[in-house]
Formats: sequence, C-alpha cells, structure tokens
Amino acid sequence: MLEFKRDLKSSDLAGTGEKQSVAIKSVTAAFGLTFLKIIIGFATGSLGIIAEAAHSGLDLLAAVMTTVAVKISGKPADREHPYGHGKAENLSALFETALLLFTCYWIISTAIQRILAQKVEIEVNIWSFLVMIISIIVDVTRSRMLYKAARKYNSQALEADALHFRTDIWSSSVVILGLVCVKLSDWLKGYEFLHYADTVAAIMVGLIVIQVSIELGIRAIRELLDAAPAGLEEKIIATVEALPGVQDCHQVRIRSSGAQHFVDLHVLMNGKRSLKDAHLLTEEIERVIQQILPNADVTVHPEPN
Repeated sequence: MLEFKRDLKSSDLAGTGEKQSVAIKSVTAAFGLTFLKIIIGFATGSLGIIAEAAHSGLDLLAAVMTTVAVKISGKPADREHPYGHGKAENLSALFETALLLFTCYWIISTAIQRILAQKVEIEVNIWSFLVMIISIIVDVTRSRMLYKAARKYNSQALEADALHFRTDIWSSSVVILGLVCVKLSDWLKGYEFLHYADTVAAIMVGLIVIQVSIELGIRAIRELLDAAPAGLEEKIIATVEALPGVQDCHQVRIRSSGAQHFVDLHVLMNGKRSLKDAHLLTEEIERVIQQILPNADVTVHPEPN
C-alpha cells in the first residue's frame, strides 16, 4: 500500500520561546502574590486570605511545572518519541489538577473546623483589602496573557496555568466580600453572624476551584488517552470526500501531542491513476485537513478501487 506522510519538523513547534517567556512571567507573579498573601493573612488572622495564599502557592508550583513542561514539549520529535514530547503539557495539567484538589480539601476542612469551634478572630484593615485588590489586578493581567498564548499555540499547560490565575480572580472577589461582611459585623449590632463570612468565603473559594479543577482534569485525561474531539472525524471525512478524485474516506484516526495534531486516514481512489497523480491528490488532502487543524501531521493511505 502506498503511504504519503508529511515529516514532523522542529519548525512545527514554533513559539516555544514565547511560551517559555509567558510561563516564566507567570512564575514571578505567583511568587509575589504568595509571599504578600502569607504575610497579610497571618498578620490579620483571615482564613480567606490564608486560603488565597495557599491557592497562590499552588499557582507558584503549577507555574514552575508549566515552565518545565513547556520546555520539554518544545523538543522536536526523535527516535524514542516519534510523536514529539507534547504529552508533557497534558501530564503537567493533570498534576496541577491533583494539587488544586488537595489544596481545596485543606481549605474547606480548616474552615469547617473554625465554624464548629466557633472561634474566629480576624483583624480586617486596609492591608487586608489592598492585598486582595493587588491580587486581582495581577491575576487579570497574567490570565489574559496566558490564555492568549494558550490559544495561539494550543497549549494545555499554559491554559491550566491561566485557569489557576482566573480562579484566583473569582476567589479573591469572594474573599473581599467576606472581609466586608466581617467589617460590617463589627459596626452593626445584631449581625454578629457576619463575623463568619470570611470563613464561609474560604469554603466558597474551595468549591469554585474544585469545579474548574475537575473540568481541567477530565480534559487532560482525554488528551492523554488520545480521545478525538467530538465531531472532528465527521468534519474531516466530509471535507476530504468533497475533493475531486476521492471516492471514499474512512478509518480516520486523530490524536494530539501537546499542540501538535496527528491525522491518519485511508482514501479510496481510481486505481489507474499514476503515482504522481496519487501523490498530488494526497497533498491536496493534506492541505484541506490543515485548514481544519493548522500544522497537523497528516498520513494518507491511498487505496485503489
């Protein structure tokens, strides 16, 4: 059987330098936020801010992992890894999910213990609000930068890192609301129950992060198991069969390794075509598939009718 395949070149993995630059900036931001939240959290006794510090600490570890994963995934394919090293990004995203879930367990269990013990001592001051506002500003900037790079290079590791910062935005907003309620409990008589708002906010932070972490983990597992995106096979078959000279397209297999997609397919064509004509047709098939999946590595198996 004839087989036409586009060689995977290192140039297909372009953008590694930009991805690493974005990842390193993410590490720097996560380190600064973690350090600042730890100081203010323990100084004021706010579990919400301490929970946020733990969350940012996980962001720091995740950002370091992302930097390493991006560097590994940027290596070109070799004899031992003919499909490249892109799966390193999927593994990084899956491990980040596990870290986030562990942090959520600690946050929620600590908050419940505080409520049951009915012992909450919090000092809400200008620094409490300032650190959370700074956190939101930094998180908005970092998440936008990471999402932009993730979409540009189809990087699940960068997307996971962006998700960490985006959840920080949500959770920081919840913590600010909790701090406001605690302050109101000091001013308003009969509303002492608002003193627990910071602890409740910590639980809400944990629940928010659990939800997005599970979604991210499922996606990472699907990528590692080479699950094809829904509807993509049908779209490729319809596009290829619309080409003149292709009588049938079948046995389509799609897998991804990081940002790189690989497509194998069989096409039925007139057996009397010359080898040159068959080759030209396979190049056209490759072209239309790459309009659907840019820079995809395509292997076409021509079958004579």
